[in-house]
Amino acid sequence: CMLQGLPSNLKPQTHYCINNDTIMSSSASQRRQTRLRREYLYRKSLEGPEKKEYEQKCIIRQALAEGRPLPTEVRASYDKLAQEISQEDGKTSTPHSHIDDEYGDAGLVEPRVCVTTSRDPSSRLKQFAKEMKLLFPNSDRMNRGNYRTDDILESCRRNGYSDLVMVQETRGEPDGLVISHLPLGPTAFFTISNAVLRHDLDPPAAPMSEAYPHLILEGFGTDLGKRVATIFKCLFPIPKADSKRVVTLVNQNDFLSFRHHMYSQVKHDEVQLHEVGPRFELRLYQIRLGTLEQKEADNEYVLRPYQNTAQKRNVL
Repeated sequence: CMLQGLPSNLKPQTHYCINNDTIMSSSASQRRQTRLRREYLYRKSLEGPEKKEYEQKCIIRQALAEGRPLPTEVRASYDKLAQEISQEDGKTSTPHSHIDDEYGDAGLVEPRVCVTTSRDPSSRLKQFAKEMKLLFPNSDRMNRGNYRTDDILESCRRNGYSDLVMVQETRGEPDGLVISHLPLGPTAFFTISNAVLRHDLDPPAAPMSEAYPHLILEGFGTDLGKRVATIFKCLFPIPKADSKRVVTLVNQNDFLSFRHHMYSQVKHDEVQLHEVGPRFELRLYQIRLGTLEQKEADNEYVLRPYQNTAQKRNVL
């Protein structure tokens, strides 16, 4: 080795072995993610004009169906839009949105979820992360260690995960939940309150089943509420009809109550519920159009609790 002839004070203290193939593959992966992100943002920028054009087509269709004269605001563009309407079918008549790009394979490919924690987790947060791992089918739990957020996201992309779920804490109590959809986003941020783990339930929790659960999503009436319902819905694969496991998410005044049960049919017209846990409440405070490490991504929604109408307005 060439280092043997050097004085001891000139020898480097640490030796790094760098594989050129690893550097090239990592660089190619970063370029690919950048290109996909650029294409996604470009398609999203076209949504405004497409939505306006879609509304004008709806006005023209309604006027032609009812035999009324065309409104003045669509007469100038009637010739162009009428030709496009004649060429559309049931699938192409509705506009394509960035949500279709993000969750385009929902229901076709089973989701894979990676569950992790914030750095230096307490024993209670570790237990909560274990229970969240059991909650989501096809999920894996990763010890956070000293990994950075961008390293975790890159590893999840390489290993084919569809979502990253990160739980956070304050003084040993779980108080934060982050759901980041891969590879393009979005990322939803929630606060957690009143978290009750499985071993804290009274009466004791029922055994945890590995069957795919049925989902009950109630109270999500607005566009933002449907967006949040889609984020949670795409964490779970499609269950079988005879599954006895139920996950419930109910919206009441923008607070989401999360419950997890097993049920058994006592009689032909009677069903008995057994709580499995964990149990907690959620409050949405941000949706970002991008993955967790993309701090510069646009915000789709941010909670503004100090506005004058905040107490009177339900957004979900």
